[in-house]
Amino acid sequence: MSVLENIGRLEIKMFKAFTDTIMFAFKVIFRMFQRRTYSSAMRMVLLNQIYFTSVQILPLFFIVSIILGSLLVGIVFQLLKQLGLTDFFGNVLMGLIVTELSPFLTVLLITLRSSAAINTEMAVMKVNREIKTLEIFRIDIIDYLILPRIINGVISLVLLSSLFSILLLTSGILFSRLIFGMSIDVYSNIILNSANLSDIVISLIKCAIFGFFITLIPIRFGLKASQELTSIPIVVSGGMVGVFTAIIIIEVLSLITKLF
Repeated sequence: MSVLENIGRLEIKMFKAFTDTIMFAFKVIFRMFQRRTYSSAMRMVLLNQIYFTSVQILPLFFIVSIILGSLLVGIVFQLLKQLGLTDFFGNVLMGLIVTELSPFLTVLLITLRSSAAINTEMAVMKVNREIKTLEIFRIDIIDYLILPRIINGVISLVLLSSLFSILLLTSGILFSRLIFGMSIDVYSNIILNSANLSDIVISLIKCAIFGFFITLIPIRFGLKASQELTSIPIVVSGGMVGVFTAIIIIEVLSLITKLF
């Protein structure tokens, strides 16, 4: 009975955390579409967040994208040649690598770099009573702290994932030439014929959802920190577990969407 009680408490706790996050997400989305939200201070914070997340990471992102993209494309192309599946070259490149693996790898890179930092930042601000100070001065923390980071997450994921896909397709030109002896014109025609607009739209929507939740969840957990310093690593670890759980759920739901 004690085991069943513990399982029940855990399920209730997880369900409550899930519902609280969803309600908080709806609240943030509602505020996102209000004109008064975008004050000059909020826009300045948003621009700074975009610079820190998307611009500063570009040199490292280029290097990692080229290395991972070339390795991934080279392995896939070699497998297609060995298995005699050259006819599915375009479908695999666009349907798997560009629309599935590119957003997934991008969200992992951004999560490892930014989500933990956001989580820690919110927790430290809560412990140091900076959140309380903002509230005393009647500064809306949703407009000033939360929305700029979430909008930045959405914009950054969409743009960086698109950049990753472009780098993948560019490296595909080299490997298609080396492995299949394919010219650039033939390669371009195969890519254009294999491109599916609905898959691309789903991929972009998925990137936007990724960006929303990998910033929302760390913020949500960071704001749960108590006034003790020891609460910071607890909420950071919990936030990162929540982020990776959300990534898996979104990925599974996107695959189910494509089946229908």
